[in-house]
Parts: sequence; structure tokens; C-alpha cells
Amino acid sequence: MFERPYLKSIKSRIEEPRKFIQVILGPRQVGKTTMVTQLISQLSTLNLYQSADAVTATNSVWLTQVWESARLRIKTTGATELLLIIDEIQKIDNWSEIVKQQWDKDTLESINIKVILLGSSRLLIQKGLSESLAGRFETLYLGHWSYPEMQQAFGWNIQQYVYFGGYPGSATLINDEERWKNYIKDSLIETSISKDILMLTRVDKPALLKRLFEVGCQYSGQILSYTKIIGQLQDAGNTTTLANYLKLLSDCGLLGGLEKFAGDIIRKRGSSPKFQVYNNSLITSQSNTTYQEATANTQLWGRLTESSVGAHLINHSISQRYNLYYWREGNYEADFILENGNKIIALEVISGLKAKNAGMSVFADKFHPDKLLLIGTGGVPYDEFLTINPKELF
Repeated sequence: MFERPYLKSIKSRIEEPRKFIQVILGPRQVGKTTMVTQLISQLSTLNLYQSADAVTATNSVWLTQVWESARLRIKTTGATELLLIIDEIQKIDNWSEIVKQQWDKDTLESINIKVILLGSSRLLIQKGLSESLAGRFETLYLGHWSYPEMQQAFGWNIQQYVYFGGYPGSATLINDEERWKNYIKDSLIETSISKDILMLTRVDKPALLKRLFEVGCQYSGQILSYTKIIGQLQDAGNTTTLANYLKLLSDCGLLGGLEKFAGDIIRKRGSSPKFQVYNNSLITSQSNTTYQEATANTQLWGRLTESSVGAHLINHSISQRYNLYYWREGNYEADFILENGNKIIALEVISGLKAKNAGMSVFADKFHPDKLLLIGTGGVPYDEFLTINPKELF
């Protein structure tokens, strides 16, 4: 079975003396549960795996009972340590307070229970961590599968990755496109929105959130003002509502909205968003175009290529902790701006959609970035770029 690189990181952390709760975050269907299953098989440590997916949100007693079961097992077996893994932890109300109480109790009583928590809603997990568990945890973010991972695991070429994206569970379905599209829409998109957003967060207009997602996927890689978005949506409410809904979609690894780089945090936050999907399959699964039609359509394929570069950058921006923006001023534009500390890198994607423009030169004169990179024609081939960890560019 294919092993993601993250497995080595979490294994080394678990083999260290008990010090931190390990929190694994990431969208649905990227292999979080599979990874901990692989981890268990490689460890000789006594373990207990439980999932909160089917537990009612109000049943916080369940979490305490699981912990007590772990303590009983370590006592009755005489083991020196136990690894407790709790999946979909964000489903339990007040989970962070309970985890804090139980972790601190084990620390006080010198009970060697190591803990891994898994969750598919980054917003809810991080909120709980910051509220109750300060100083007690480390995080590991699992993003969508990269091109090298899909290539190694399933033998995909770059065209297949650009069109079908990076969901490993759907890889065996691509020869039956209708079935593949239904799987992405029903098992991934609908489940992520209904279970990770609507069931766990107050959303006054769920139909609006779903429509915003559809429009955002349709315009992935493009800059749209919230005013223009409102013009395309019925019952659109106000721009603040749309911005909040876009944040929820981003925290579930579906659709992000890049802010404009301006060297001024106030202007960044007040900018029109540049829509960017986290996985190209979110675009193609909702389209009536087939794989063969897409590869033959120069304009569409150029757009999908640009989107795959953006998805690569936005996924790594979370795990590698750099900031990702776009820049535009008048007719001048730079597709992506990466910021890490005081270092700035500007990227321009040259595809079938457009030729090189003067935007990079204007940006360079104004902000003096450390690097200017072209991806595509005349620059780094986009299939080669998709094998690079963007953090290495700094």
C-alpha cells in the first residue's frame, strides 16, 4: 500500500517520549485514517482506535469513556504505554476541554497514554486547540494528493492529474467518467458540505453556501468582486456573509479565496477574492465536458492547468506555512505571490489562455521580490513545477 511522506513524520513523533498531543488535520478522503492504520501496523505499541463520526455531538461523556477504556487497558495488560487515536474529534461538543482534562490527568498521574486526534474541519479543530490546549499539541496537515503521489500510487500522467485531481479513492473510477463524477459530487462534495460545515457551524443560508461553491469552482483561477458574485446569486445577502461562507469552504479544503497582495494588511483583507479550488476534480466533476473534450479544448485546458498550479500552491501554503496571494493593478497582473517572512516570490503561469504580459515587471518595480518565476511556456514546465515543494523556492 502506498505511504504518504507524512507517515514518517507522525511515526517519529509517536516514538518520542510522551510530550504533545498529535493533531492530524486535512480534508475528507485524503488518507488520514489510512495513515494511522499504517502507523499502527508499524508500531508494537498497544493501541486503541475510536471514531466519533457516528456519535451524537452532545455525547461528550463518550469521550471520557473512551479515555477510561484506554486507562483500563494499559493497567490490565501491564503495558508501559498506549496509543489512543480518536477520529473526527470535532464532532463532539466541547471536545477540547474534555481532552485537556483527560490529558492533564494522565500527566499528573504519570499514565503513559500518547494521543492522536484526527479531524476534517480545520476551522473547528484549530478553534478548540487555541481555546483549551495551548502548549499541549502539535499539528500535522494532510492536504490533497500531489501529482507525484498520484503518479507513484496509480501511474497517472500529468493530463490525468490536471483533469481528475488528487482524490485517491476515486482513482479506480476514472474509466467510467459518469460514475467518477457522481462519486466526487455525492461522496466528497456533498458529504464535506453537509457534515463538516452545515452540521457543525451555524449557516443561515445553506443554499447560498452551496451556490457560492458552485460559482467559485466555475471561476477557479479568476478574480471576482463580491459585488459581481452577488449579481450571479439569488438571495445573496451581503458581502460579509459571502466572505464568511468562503472561509468555511476553505477550512474544509474545498474552495479558497486568495487575497490581493498589497504590502498593507488592511488592503489585503479588503480585496476582491481570487477563487481557487483545492483539487481540480471539484471543477471537472461538476462540468458536462469529458476528459477527451477537455484535453482537446485549448482554452479550457489552459484554465485547468492554471488551476492545478494554484491548487498545488494553496495546499502547500497550509502545510508549509507560507502566505499565498495574487496581485493586480489596472491591466497588470501577477498570478501568484508567495510570502514567507520577508521573502517574496512572484509566479506567472503561461498557458493556452494567455501570453506573457508586463505585469511581472510592474510588480518587480513596485515590490522588489526575491524571485520572479515563469511556469509553462518559456519557463519551468508545469508538470515539473507540480513535483516541487513550493517552500523550497525560498
